[in-house]
Amino acid sequence: MSCRYKFFAHRQCEFFPCHKGADPDRFNCLFCYCPLYLVPDCGGDFTRLGDGNKDCSCCLLPHDPDRYDQVVRTLEKKVFKPFDKK
Repeated sequence: MSCRYKFFAHRQCEFFPCHKGADPDRFNCLFCYCPLYLVPDCGGDFTRLGDGNKDCSCCLLPHDPDRYDQVVRTLEKKVFKPFDKK
């Protein structure tokens, strides 16, 4: 089975790539808005601002094509699992 569904590069976007220093040939736009932003211990490389919000400008976790499965597993474990009533 192909894994092409795990990668999308929106090269026509005026912000592509949106993280400074990122390799445009390996930049995955699939998670343009990180689904892990609201997860406190998401596993990404972030800092906390004075108001408590995350600064994810140095984080490439959701944009690394090899980390798709990690993002999905983190969502399953930390977002969806708490709602599982089984």
